[in-house]
Amino acid sequence: MKTVTDYFGDLVFDDRVMKATLSAKVYSSLRKTIDEGCELDISVANAVATAMKDWAISKGATHFTHWFQPLTGITAEKHDSFITPSPDGGVIMEFSGKELIKGEPDASSFPNGGLRATFEARGYTAWDPTSYAFIKDNSLCIPTAFCSYGGYALDKKTPLLRSMEALSRQAIRILRLFGNDSAKCVRSSVGPEQEYFLIDKEMYDQRPDLCFTGRTLFGAKPPKGQEMDDHYFGVIKPRVAAYMEELNEELWKLGILAKTEHNEVAPAQHELAPIYTTTNIATDHNQLTMEIMQKIAAKHGLVCLLHEKPFAGVNGSGKHNNWSISTDKGQNLLSPGETPYENAQFLLFLCAVIKAVDDYQDLLRISVATAGNDHRLGANEAPPAVVSIFLGDELNAVLEAIENDTPYQGAKKTKMKLGVDVLPKFNRDNTDRNRTSPFAFTGNKFEFRMLGSSNSIACANIMLNSAVAESLKIYADRLEQAQDFETALHEMIRKTIKDHKHIIFNGNGYDDNWIKEATEKRGLINYRTTVDCMPHLLDEKNVKMLTGQGVFSIAELQSRCDIMLDNYCKSVIIEANTMVTMAKTQIAPAVESYAAHVADAAISKKALDANLACSYETNLVRTLSTLTDTIAAKVNLLNEALRSLETAEDIFAESFLIRDHVLGLMNELRAACDEAETLTAKSYWPFPTYADLLFGVK
Repeated sequence: MKTVTDYFGDLVFDDRVMKATLSAKVYSSLRKTIDEGCELDISVANAVATAMKDWAISKGATHFTHWFQPLTGITAEKHDSFITPSPDGGVIMEFSGKELIKGEPDASSFPNGGLRATFEARGYTAWDPTSYAFIKDNSLCIPTAFCSYGGYALDKKTPLLRSMEALSRQAIRILRLFGNDSAKCVRSSVGPEQEYFLIDKEMYDQRPDLCFTGRTLFGAKPPKGQEMDDHYFGVIKPRVAAYMEELNEELWKLGILAKTEHNEVAPAQHELAPIYTTTNIATDHNQLTMEIMQKIAAKHGLVCLLHEKPFAGVNGSGKHNNWSISTDKGQNLLSPGETPYENAQFLLFLCAVIKAVDDYQDLLRISVATAGNDHRLGANEAPPAVVSIFLGDELNAVLEAIENDTPYQGAKKTKMKLGVDVLPKFNRDNTDRNRTSPFAFTGNKFEFRMLGSSNSIACANIMLNSAVAESLKIYADRLEQAQDFETALHEMIRKTIKDHKHIIFNGNGYDDNWIKEATEKRGLINYRTTVDCMPHLLDEKNVKMLTGQGVFSIAELQSRCDIMLDNYCKSVIIEANTMVTMAKTQIAPAVESYAAHVADAAISKKALDANLACSYETNLVRTLSTLTDTIAAKVNLLNEALRSLETAEDIFAESFLIRDHVLGLMNELRAACDEAETLTAKSYWPFPTYADLLFGVK
């Protein structure tokens, strides 16, 4: 029987395979391209292509595809077979370096935000050698960047790679000032914790809202939700355990470092967390993880829901982005060491993050903005829409001592007293975990908790890498010109703390008083919705920073603003149209049928005894009749609102109409339908209820 170590990475053309299949010269040249960004020679590409093809065929692959991440938020692929005609009428299996490094998928129908004309369809994919090729569904998948004929980035990978280079470039400047001449690059690393729901597929198929939108647009609160917290870290049900077992196996074959699995707070909710790795690879892996999660669920008669808020009244699903930075030699630059007060290099990098998060709160909020995530942010399962930083007591005390120029006494390691002699003794961590903070320091990394479960992590990390790179650039520009490095360094750290300490908050982010304090006293930004924040992507300071760091061009930023708002509008319009259809064709007829049944029951009772009042039946029929009238009226109003969107001047005006008018009408229609559900016999209700969906997987 094979163990995990036997098959881990079995479907990946990783470093082990490259060493075994490439000549020493080709392998060395390829590693320089991967590690140092050296230009790839075509002869090396040809050798790699041949080895990659032979390896893939030995694993059963018949096709290859350039696997890319367009601005749809999911992945894309066009498959070509390895076959080439031979003179004798047969075929040979070929794959060239040219085919490896460049592809040409049709770009006509991918979101572009005006970066090309409608009739211009040409687009290019370019091999990303820093992310290993892999085999999926008998195809060799080659991770690639995707750009237009004019060279504009049409994907999420290209800006991410640019942001990683920008961060490395500025971080190396800082390290050189501290006498580190050995580090060649600095890499950001990420470990994204992925939350999701599992529901029964037969029930899913009966819910048009889930099928079309990924979330329930109607659903009365069940008698039991997550009040008892009994699902959290509870025993995993056999059907779910079988799913998790197969999921792990498939992810491990693809070299994905799936580490932790457990039940989350809401019924039917679960989490998978990987070991963190280089941001580019972690992004590819997370996209693959979401795809494989859904594919494996289908094999078990389940559906994996990745929407940020599939059920009202219980926790939604997020994706916690654990971010850190390290040198190519393995030194974590956010590790405080035993004495953070004396670790000037750590303090400078810490200050760079604090400054970045404060200066670009809006970009971090924008990076997680979607119609789905708007339902989640600010609720009790997610951080508020206000961005703040949690540092913990010790680091907070260190920064206060530096700001005030007073001695720091240091925190002593505290032994945990558990009151039972047989239990082991261990030191308590210097900081507790703050689960309400959007951006929390957790030992040697920051946990950015605002991402929604379906988000690509590329967006958040593009902004985070870029903002920190900007802080480091400002520091390096000043320190490289300083006459007295030590004095300039100390003053720079002190100034950063003084100027940006208002972003640091170690309290309860769920407290209503915090939002008031954050906005009124500290001047922090509170963009509650996607519509509120997205236009600020084009604010002058943001455009200047992102173009200055070489991460986006102005045209690329404008296109992304339009695309994100367009996605928002389309998502809500699909939801609204689905609500109208369900209410008109399923819910209202079901309520009317039940009302007629109750009325018939009253008539039957009267026939038995003319003196019976039948008040229960009469009142119920009256209530149900009023509700069907209300539902019909709300449907008409929602239809009118949707028609009004057709006359909106531009995507901004359309998004404002949706935020200010359409969403409110959707909520009103849902309230009427949910009330009707609580009064209608289950046998008449047209689709599975919340109780069925949340507790249906055994």
